[in-house]
Amino acid sequence: MADDPPATEVLRAIGVPTLGDYLDGDFGEIRQGVREQLARPEFAAVDPEIKSSEYRQRVFDWSKILADEGQTNLGLPTAYGGGGNIGGSIAAFETLAFGDLSLLVKTGVQYGLWGGAILHLGTEKHHEEYLAGIAALELPGCFAMSESGHGSDVQAVGTTATYDIQNEEWVIDTPTEADRKDWIGNAAVHGRAAAVFAQLIVAGTNHGVHAFVVPIRDKRGKPLDGVRIEDCGHKLGLNGVDNGRLYFDSVRIPRLNLLDRYGSVSAAGVYSSPIKSATGRFFTMVGTLVQGRVSVGGAGVSVSKVALTIAIKHGDRRRQFGPPGGGEEVKLLDYRAHQLRLLPLLARTYALHFKQEELVKELDAVFSGTETDQHARRSLESSAAGVKAFATWHAIECIQTGREACGGLGYLSSTGFAARKADAEIFATFEGDNTVLLQLVAKSLLTGYREEFGDLNPIGMAGFIASQVIGRFVERSAARELWGRIWDEITPDSEEDGDLKKRNYQLALFAWREDHVLSGVARRLKSGIDDGYDPFVVFNACQDHVLAAARSHIETQILEAFSRGVDDCEDGNSKAMLDRTCDLYALSVIDEHRAWYQEHGRISSTRAKAVTRNLNTLCEELRPHAVDLADAWRVPDCVLPEFGPDGIVG
Repeated sequence: MADDPPATEVLRAIGVPTLGDYLDGDFGEIRQGVREQLARPEFAAVDPEIKSSEYRQRVFDWSKILADEGQTNLGLPTAYGGGGNIGGSIAAFETLAFGDLSLLVKTGVQYGLWGGAILHLGTEKHHEEYLAGIAALELPGCFAMSESGHGSDVQAVGTTATYDIQNEEWVIDTPTEADRKDWIGNAAVHGRAAAVFAQLIVAGTNHGVHAFVVPIRDKRGKPLDGVRIEDCGHKLGLNGVDNGRLYFDSVRIPRLNLLDRYGSVSAAGVYSSPIKSATGRFFTMVGTLVQGRVSVGGAGVSVSKVALTIAIKHGDRRRQFGPPGGGEEVKLLDYRAHQLRLLPLLARTYALHFKQEELVKELDAVFSGTETDQHARRSLESSAAGVKAFATWHAIECIQTGREACGGLGYLSSTGFAARKADAEIFATFEGDNTVLLQLVAKSLLTGYREEFGDLNPIGMAGFIASQVIGRFVERSAARELWGRIWDEITPDSEEDGDLKKRNYQLALFAWREDHVLSGVARRLKSGIDDGYDPFVVFNACQDHVLAAARSHIETQILEAFSRGVDDCEDGNSKAMLDRTCDLYALSVIDEHRAWYQEHGRISSTRAKAVTRNLNTLCEELRPHAVDLADAWRVPDCVLPEFGPDGIVG
């Protein structure tokens, strides 16, 4: 056809083991160990009709097996019997997400949140007292931050920790019903202690939120005096996790139970901290827990891989309809509409895989001490927030689209779609509501310095923007050539279809949108303030624009990471396949924002049509290799449904 895009080199079949090894990266042995563990009989999927009490015990027993086999201490320092391998621990967590997500969350709470609070917010005395017991699951614990009345506004939690100087004790209180700790994993049944986030008060002075180790049960499982525990009850999903609510009524704990890495109180009641600002202390403390967001984002990518593997394998076997006049029915995946449903999602999953891999390396560098630059730390926190949001929303979309692509067979519990749909929904609000996290990304973009904006308060944000953002945008734009972007080429005058598959052209389109949206929101905020409007009103009116800036930034980051992943691949066939898959990711995002690019004069109507043509061509080119691309993710057979010649076996 005359309107078809220029032909490209025919893709050669990949060696699935070769690409699989490349995707496993530096932690292939660790990932393989987890895959083998998931295949063991004792980790078989639970009956969908299992009672919550039985399910919770099953998940606890699974967790104990992991602890007894030494699989829970990879991320702990070697000084406390751990492996000193944070990157490896996240790789294990990501791989565990192929299986039961209640087990994933249970281990995440115990080792990532409860153990992470002790490790990152405590000091040597806390490490020596608690870490070994946490790793062995001899001290099941909770991470008690969220409250019923405060949601994402953690800096405003109502729980108080008041210092009693005469007895050298902290008195922990829940002042009102709204201040109860809510949705706390491990609280309803198994937890014996909790890292409780509370307002630290000494002699009437509030020094802001700090974390305290608070025992909540004795060894027999009975709540301690002053501690009231409620079960959150049956949930939409993750019913193998015992979420509960915690109330404290004058619960007394020793002075040394304050996790005092960033703030301490002497026996005499003198407060001291290496960080002067209460807001700075809070964000430093929360920043040390970034590992949780990186881990949940990685789990989201793994869940997407499972859903798409099922849908692609089914589509490659299931036949439906056929040419007029008879003849063999056509495989679902040979239909263009089916390809357009699944293959762009496959490409986005690959893109997120490479961005997640980079985040894990950055986290490992920061936590191992090899990366001490504060800008790098802030960048990590921002990227982790944005990628967590994108990856978990993507997982939810892949589950739904994958289920639909499998027709009625996808509705069977045996496919795993039902359990994953229910379990993964919480990922959108777990470790931070995704929309709030995108605001965190935008704040970082608009200022470059988190501490300047305090607690995401819109008034403080808007005020600082007025004086600083425009200069930051100019500075960033001046550095764009360092990114190798060919900005002058992204004009509607360039109509060659071949440009759409040039990586620099794709990067330039992404980056131009990012900077245009960012500068636009900065101008709107500054203009509103200059016109005398209340800063809160101005920010609220621009909130959609703020979120668009965050999204465009993360999309650019993901494409850049995928591009680097392609460049680093040494196997020729795998590299060519990844390159074409990267094209599909880039063009699917450009297609999503096609109207925006036309409105802003970056692509013409002719070029917009070419985007659609190229998307179709890329799907046609990748279709013969779709199963191989999915197989390279190495989703264990034990978590997949049974397939026959006609797809999923009912």
